[in-house]
Amino acid sequence: MKAVFELARFAARKQRTATATLTLLLALLAATMVAFFPSVEASGVDFEQYIQSLPPAFREAFGVATLTSIEGFLASEFYQFAFVLLFGLYVAYLGGRLVAADVETGRIDLLLATPVSRRRVVVERYLSLVPSLLVTNVVVPAVVVVGVELVGESIALERVVAVHLLSIPYLLCCGAIGLVLSVLTSRTDVAQRSALGLVFALFMLETVGAASGTEALGYLSPTYYYDPTAVLVRGTYDFVGAVVLSLATAALVGVAVWWFSRTDIEG
Repeated sequence: MKAVFELARFAARKQRTATATLTLLLALLAATMVAFFPSVEASGVDFEQYIQSLPPAFREAFGVATLTSIEGFLASEFYQFAFVLLFGLYVAYLGGRLVAADVETGRIDLLLATPVSRRRVVVERYLSLVPSLLVTNVVVPAVVVVGVELVGESIALERVVAVHLLSIPYLLCCGAIGLVLSVLTSRTDVAQRSALGLVFALFMLETVGAASGTEALGYLSPTYYYDPTAVLVRGTYDFVGAVVLSLATAALVGVAVWWFSRTDIEG
């Protein structure tokens, strides 16, 4: 088993510093948002009226349902921005270098000179993303739960756990988008920029589609199938959406394997 996942472990070890940095930043941002909530609650501002005054596209993009509860505040001010957008873009960006970096530097020739198949290279490079996602999704919810207790608020533990568990299929799908682009080009910067642009474009497609009444457009976007506001505020868990994201991820990884296996490598 150790030999089977050696490529994945090696790539994951190279990401340790980036994983630690990202996890720390997200944890600090979560702690800041939690600490800020009591002042928002005590401000006396009519946030419900304020929310209704926002453009529909903005409310849809950041899942603004309510700011008067800790669940609604964290959903719109932290999860929709930090997890759906920033974390999704980051994972797509990582995915864009998984194969292209080795091709660009010529390391892929040395790797394929050993008894390693192209399929294994693609699959294990992709699996190297999993430890980063797991570490972040263990540390951040712990910070959220402890922080909420410290400021004298309460939040349903099962909803916090669910919002992080359901983020994993979404983030893996973003990484798979980057992976496909990583096998389509031998230039790492092109693959990574393309991954960023595509994931952001899909985010905007779902946002504009929902705000304009053409919701069917959003079916193409991973963000359609992961809604932190629904989980935290309404306690609605979209397991069907998680299955759709998982199937889409498997299909994207399959496409990446197929393409990389049939094309010549050009550094």
